[in-house]
Amino acid sequence: MRKIRLTALVLVVFVIPILFLWPACVRAQTGKSRYPAMAPLDQYLIPEQKAEIALARSAAPASISDAAEVMVLRRDGYTTAVKGSNGFVCIVERSWSKPSDDPEYWNSKIRAPHCFNPDAARTFLPIYLKKTNLVLAGKSKAQILAAITSAFEDKELPALAPGAMVYMMSKRQYLSDDDMKWRPHVMFYVSGDAAKSWGANLPGSPVIAANDPEERATIFMVVAGAWSDGTPGPSMTH
Repeated sequence: MRKIRLTALVLVVFVIPILFLWPACVRAQTGKSRYPAMAPLDQYLIPEQKAEIALARSAAPASISDAAEVMVLRRDGYTTAVKGSNGFVCIVERSWSKPSDDPEYWNSKIRAPHCFNPDAARTFLPIYLKKTNLVLAGKSKAQILAAITSAFEDKELPALAPGAMVYMMSKRQYLSDDDMKWRPHVMFYVSGDAAKSWGANLPGSPVIAANDPEERATIFMVVAGAWSDGTPGPSMTH
């Protein structure tokens, strides 16, 4: 999904990478990848639909996720398992939401619950859903990236709405082999390279930003103090 370029300060303060989607990207990508190719599809699926629904809902507090639409992954792509009433969409993303050069792009253990607000559900989630359809069609990473780029150029993918954001507060998230569940956080999506205008990645700023050229956005992340179930998250010095 996204490639991160962070300042040295952010790396020192937070130690572990950010954003589900990029935990491995800030580390040196040397040596042979543990996941050179896609695993059998069954390894990415969650057999029990109820379990996937519950995991997806855990991305956000119940006051939000209980009324959200929930999508689950099946062999032919994502489908709506529960209709919502508040415009939010909860979903468990798999490893191919990572940047195309991430060494865990095909890691079948990745489970990243997201709960998109209405603006993000309409204008950012379609990128991931399109990538998923390309994955299930057997396309290579290079072909997927080329198809996403073309979809942007042809305006097949919608323009990013100004208010797009997502909750990632699940205690059960598995973001990478090394970082696993990291910390509860929320993310905001802004078109283009906008880190400077938000004062992100600066001394004392609680906002971390990463430019995402593959998805043509800057993603801002703010750590939350608690998981979606209300229990305290890990301290920032952990």
